[in-house]
Amino acid sequence: MNNEHINGEAGADTAADKGSRSHGDRRNSRGQSQGQAQSHAASNEGSREQRSSRSRRRTTRHKTVTLEHKRPQITPEGQGEVEAFSKPRTRNASKSTAGSRRRGAVKRNPSATLKIIPLGGLDAIGKNMTVFECGDDMLLVDAGLMFPDDDHPGIDLILPDYTYVLENEHKLRGIIITHGHEDHTGSLPYLMKDLSRKVPIYGTKMTLGLIEGKFSEHRVKAKLAEIKAGDEIKLGGFIVDFFAVNHSIPGAVGVFMQSPAGNVLHTGDFKLDQSPIDGVHTDFGALARFGKIGVDLMMSDSTNAQNPNFTPSEAEVGKTLRQIIENAKGRVIIASFASHIHRLQQIADAAVANGRKVVVTGRSMVQNTDIARKLGYLKIQDVDLIDAYDLKGTPAEKVVIMCTGSQGEPLSALARIANGEHRTIQIDEGDTVIISATPVPGNEKAVTRVVNSLAKIGCEVYDKKRAMVHVSGHAGAEELKLVLSIVQPKHFMPVHGESTHLRAHARLAEATGVPARNIFLCENGDTLQLSESGVRFGDPVESGIVYVDGLSVGDTSKDVLEERQALSNYGFATIAAAVNARKKQIEGVVRVEMRGITGGDVAELRREATDTVKGTLRRALDKGAKGKDLDKACRDALLSLLWERTKQRPMVVSSIIEL
Repeated sequence: MNNEHINGEAGADTAADKGSRSHGDRRNSRGQSQGQAQSHAASNEGSREQRSSRSRRRTTRHKTVTLEHKRPQITPEGQGEVEAFSKPRTRNASKSTAGSRRRGAVKRNPSATLKIIPLGGLDAIGKNMTVFECGDDMLLVDAGLMFPDDDHPGIDLILPDYTYVLENEHKLRGIIITHGHEDHTGSLPYLMKDLSRKVPIYGTKMTLGLIEGKFSEHRVKAKLAEIKAGDEIKLGGFIVDFFAVNHSIPGAVGVFMQSPAGNVLHTGDFKLDQSPIDGVHTDFGALARFGKIGVDLMMSDSTNAQNPNFTPSEAEVGKTLRQIIENAKGRVIIASFASHIHRLQQIADAAVANGRKVVVTGRSMVQNTDIARKLGYLKIQDVDLIDAYDLKGTPAEKVVIMCTGSQGEPLSALARIANGEHRTIQIDEGDTVIISATPVPGNEKAVTRVVNSLAKIGCEVYDKKRAMVHVSGHAGAEELKLVLSIVQPKHFMPVHGESTHLRAHARLAEATGVPARNIFLCENGDTLQLSESGVRFGDPVESGIVYVDGLSVGDTSKDVLEERQALSNYGFATIAAAVNARKKQIEGVVRVEMRGITGGDVAELRREATDTVKGTLRRALDKGAKGKDLDKACRDALLSLLWERTKQRPMVVSSIIEL
């Protein structure tokens, strides 16, 4: 999948939690639990051991939330305060001498066991979250979310079910965030409000800057501790080293964890761009050093494992953007992921080089641009920026507009511009629109709708199919094999992807020399146990998903979603009647209303439906039926009629009042 999946476009526009609650105030939660946990261990013959399913407790989280209505604006240079984060006790590990025993190494304990528990990130692109637990110490790496698709009507966000973290929070020594994308940070505000104490969050300056912006919206206070690539910190019984990786956002890091039971290398999301925009390369030296120390288990990004080639450099996109902007006649509107700071920098550079001003619109785009400028990751002068509300009078050929909407979101800036609903920006025939992203699976139809709307206006539309306006931030197969060859792990666990990506990555690991029996294809909730004797599966833990639906978190069940899908697909009908059970007769008028049902507005079908319900009621009353039995009889009769007449099964709500 050649995209930056969930990069914070819609996340910044969602509801923010109102106030923080104590751990004792939490309700028992009802998250969407996976019905089954299966574990697959690879053997030399390629067989996979299938584990028995295990029932899971269902939990709910309920929060009161509120929306932030203040319009975000970009702070002029020199007026914004640069974020100041606390500094953990660290040392620069990259300066130490490579070897099996170096300063800061953890002493091995033959009786210790390290549990690796993925709570998200192994069934879809998004909601990455992994627990590392050794004795009385526990670390959490990443806390992401996933955005809904057409199968989740009315749902705003999807979180991993982190009940296991809450149940063991007394062991939690810290939360490590590898980078600032929503699929790695999005569930943090909800998790922090459910924890009873302030657990420190470790990340680079850019990552913490985006988290701080998110926490401000949610009114969450937390301990944010800034780390840098090359730092080493001690968290309980763990020693954690951070190393630089190149990704589609600045400040991305991988993690090397040493524990009494063994060592784990977690690459985070990465690619091997040899001409990066910010000059930060994936640290081959650190990977080689960790390989010499010994990597008992390697966990690596699988998102792009099916791409057989090297992922192109981000710099290639900049060349294409500059050429398109140079040849454009009218406005240039570029939709990209709001957290793709490298892409935003290239857009700004191309605009300025062609004598155009930059306009930033879309809530998350404005917020992330402001944060990146304050922290020094995005360089564009005030004189080259125009507020969207100050556009009037600026010639169309003198502006480049950076906006959200690369995934076709109905309320995004690009969608509103295409539909003529944007407050300050209009689009005309001859303008140029660049969609600088790849649609996330499930968003293709939404993107196509926006593109068609733009085509009707007469715009020149560029996407990845027409020009190199986007490259992935994830390593392709050849890059993944290169990293595996450098590290030479004893055991391997592919992470961050759908099942097809994980299996493709597993095949790459086997091709580079990892024995098939040492490759573990896991599902969310599975447990790997690392000890002196190797790696094996342990007992699975509670996992699943939690829906954020409007003003509630975790209150929407699978049954509710199925009802919403039925409503959207087949419509609904209502039955209203009053009966006298003692006299066994109907009182007053029986009413049947149909909405969204084929033929529901035809008088003949309405009369037939009403007569069917009346007849059913009379027969049921004669048999002495009461209460729920009357409701059920009427529903079944109407459903049977509608299926016979329309071949549809709408939702039927019956309200029979007994006098």
